[in-house]
Amino acid sequence: MMKRIPPTIAPPLDSNFRPAVLANHAFREAAQAAGAIPLVITLERTQGAISRYETIIFPPDHPRAEENFFYVERLVKFLLWQRGGWKITIGGPREIGEYIRRLYAPGGARAFDHHFMGDQVYRRPFTVEICEVDAAPMANEISQPLGRHLDGYRIGFDLGASDVKVSAVVDGKPIFSAEKVWEPVEQRDPEYHYHRIMAALQEAAGHLPRLDAIGGSSAGVYVDNQPRVASLFRGIPADRFDKIRTMFERIQEQFGVPLEVVNDGEVTALAGSMSLGVNAILGIAMGSSEAVGYVNRAGAITDWLNELAFAPVDYASTAPVDEWSGDRGAGALYFSQQAVFRLAPRVGLTPVGETKAARLKSIQKYLETGHEGARRIWETIGIYLGYALAHYADFYDIEHVLILGRVTSGVGGSIILETAQSLIVQEFPELSHIAIQLPDEKSRRVGQSIAAASLPSRIQIDDRRSHPSVLAESER
Repeated sequence: MMKRIPPTIAPPLDSNFRPAVLANHAFREAAQAAGAIPLVITLERTQGAISRYETIIFPPDHPRAEENFFYVERLVKFLLWQRGGWKITIGGPREIGEYIRRLYAPGGARAFDHHFMGDQVYRRPFTVEICEVDAAPMANEISQPLGRHLDGYRIGFDLGASDVKVSAVVDGKPIFSAEKVWEPVEQRDPEYHYHRIMAALQEAAGHLPRLDAIGGSSAGVYVDNQPRVASLFRGIPADRFDKIRTMFERIQEQFGVPLEVVNDGEVTALAGSMSLGVNAILGIAMGSSEAVGYVNRAGAITDWLNELAFAPVDYASTAPVDEWSGDRGAGALYFSQQAVFRLAPRVGLTPVGETKAARLKSIQKYLETGHEGARRIWETIGIYLGYALAHYADFYDIEHVLILGRVTSGVGGSIILETAQSLIVQEFPELSHIAIQLPDEKSRRVGQSIAAASLPSRIQIDDRRSHPSVLAESER
């Protein structure tokens, strides 16, 4: 079994934590010293997009070659949720490829990933192919500009697990913002979601003389404005999910304006890039789950999934199990309100409230009053984040990190930031150039919906106006 390395700086409430980054680095150093051989992992998505990741492993005849299997499987798992794909190609020893194929099969330990990526996201049979290193496909990454269009009269919204945030924006300035409480996860009727979102949008539209465009963000995987999989809609039966899949098309028809919806992590990164005037930025929203987005050095996004809520950051054999995917050590359990709920009992605190948002606030109140146990919760999350950012830096080109979401509200955000930044300086000085930042309190609350408003382009709006028959009622 691959060695798990205990952290030099241990989380005060999690002595079993074994950072993925330390295990991976130690593995590669040992493999290099043992005369490593190359291994390539590629992932194919839509429109011929291919990601390629090159690494090294122990030679098959080395006494530690058995460790290759765990190392490669955890890499595949991370890459699959970072970049996405319906086809994985393993360029290297056949026995490793066969191992991945067995695990990521309908009856394997990663059956969830098999069905999720194949059936739900890409709607193609999920496959694992094996080849020699030299025959592995070459990379073909796809990126595109996103948002930054703030002219005109727009609405932006952000769908969270406890509320719908909505803003009316005029030439880039919000003139109205609101947060509407809802409980989407337990709902089984698609019309609940449709009517709640429509009501929020209509309220915002009432503050504008006309409506030019709508942009939105939401947790989950979105393709062509369609939610393919989203935790918010987990309660919807499979035979009724088409109503969710086409929901934003119906909303667009009702308003008659351009509408764009993307993953909330992408909008987090976009908001950070726009407000800070920087690129090569990773945005991490710590809310009901972990939402991640990435803007590259060119100021564009890729077609990667960036669903790091499912990507492993803890290799401990005792790491908590994600209830949805069934895997251990996934990011959602470390960078969300789930982490707070998991850690609170360890300091004698019990979250109380009818909603998850209320339960989080009940623990945050202790933090604001100086409760030492509550502080250790947020320090633990900060240490998690420091090691995770070092791990993420092995897969992303990062110069800036923006953290936000309900978990970072108030004192907690500063504790997480300062703890993570200090850890990186001490443990990973080569990454000390990475700037971790928090938005101001107002941007923390509604920044996502304002940035989302910028998603539809001017071209889309002008094209709509060239066809008067599709103008919104408010413009007629």
